[in-house]
Amino acid sequence: MKTALVCGAGGFIGGHLVKRLKKEGFWVRGVDLKFHEHARTEADDFVIGDLRDQAFVRSVIDRRFDEVYQLAADMGGAGYVFTGTHDADIMHNSAMINLNVLDACHKRNIKRVFYSSSACMYPEHNQLDPDNPNCAEDSAYPANPDSEYGWEKLFSERLYLAYNRNYGMECRVARFHNIFGPEGTWEGGKEKAPAAMCRKVALCPDGGEIEVWGDGQQTRSFLYIDECLEGVLRLTRSDFEGPVNIGSEEMIKINDLAKMAIEISGKNISLRNIPGPVGVRGRNSDNRLIREKLDWAPDAPLREGMEKVYAWIAGEIARRHNQG
Repeated sequence: MKTALVCGAGGFIGGHLVKRLKKEGFWVRGVDLKFHEHARTEADDFVIGDLRDQAFVRSVIDRRFDEVYQLAADMGGAGYVFTGTHDADIMHNSAMINLNVLDACHKRNIKRVFYSSSACMYPEHNQLDPDNPNCAEDSAYPANPDSEYGWEKLFSERLYLAYNRNYGMECRVARFHNIFGPEGTWEGGKEKAPAAMCRKVALCPDGGEIEVWGDGQQTRSFLYIDECLEGVLRLTRSDFEGPVNIGSEEMIKINDLAKMAIEISGKNISLRNIPGPVGVRGRNSDNRLIREKLDWAPDAPLREGMEKVYAWIAGEIARRHNQG
């Protein structure tokens, strides 16, 4: 039986990845600071602990795994990443996790390690036009991310690829573009835009109003979790090390994302734009390289994923209300 280690298994993407690997017949160990908030883990072994602690990391990477997935990071949505308040923690915590996990894998002679980078590492100057952002993989340099979160991701990308060159490892690096889906964070400040919009709309009475940060003309693309996992597994098991984008090319304005959530709800709700952290003006996945290297790219419509997320969040709100 093949074995896999999922770091960050208590998080949104990690939790779904554990389920996918179990369906493929893997024995899976999950590691995180916490259990999953929204679903019972399907991992064969789930270990609670701090991946910033080198001794702990060595205790969980106590054997050779066929595949290691390093998703653990200090991260969140715009309300967490772009305020500047959490910069030191974001850089320190995530860098320590990556240094520890990668070194422990090397010393256990584990070759195939997947690392989840982010589109936040792309230069700010290439994302000023909301209608024409440049997020091709080869546009990363000269480097100029718009956040310390992006700078740490860029450093860690180089770390994993350096271990490939120097130690004969087979690390694979992907740049995620706004992954979303059910069983993800939807409140508390770390939620991403799709979950935030669905929450606001679900809580808003018919005829009410929701707030949208910024002028709402900033653009993004959002990738549903199932397609993200497909891309991750294809890349991890390929001969291509990356970095490569894993994201959707369906770009949408944030105001239009909010309107989509409203349409799905069937309510009559208006928008009010207010000051708030927004990040770059435009970002959209460029999928030319992933098509070339993996002969695959995501193609599911955003609307389909938003319908599933809205239904799940509305259900969570109703369940909480009934329990209260």
